[in-house]
Amino acid sequence: MKSANRKPAPSKLVAKFDAILMEILREDLKAFRANNPAIRKVGEQHLLAA
Repeated sequence: MKSANRKPAPSKLVAKFDAILMEILREDLKAFRANNPAIRKVGEQHLLAA
């Protein structure tokens, strides 16, 4: 008899959550960098100095 509970396996839920979270973080970082161009310049200067 099949179970009436048809939830995805926990590993699939974790993988989906991880993918969604990473996408949100990428979008947030992109927006943050767009609103704070001075931070990007400091990072570039730090890389050039190394």
